[in-house]
Amino acid sequence: MQIIDWLDTNKQWIFSGIGVAIISIVIHLLFKRYQSKKQIQKSGNNSINIQVGDNLNIHTKETQDERTQKK
Repeated sequence: MQIIDWLDTNKQWIFSGIGVAIISIVIHLLFKRYQSKKQIQKSGNNSINIQVGDNLNIHTKETQDERTQKK
């Protein structure tokens, strides 16, 4: 019951801007600790591997517009 009494006496401070900001920072730090960006790459013999943390665009074919611009 001590927690409920403490919340009751401090509810204005907790739910004001300062309290919400502090609670948000604490929650963010807790969730950030458990989120990790691990990349695992498996490959075979004589293979080329590309590992990217975000988007990768590989243009392998030229469009008709690109061919006409080169001329």
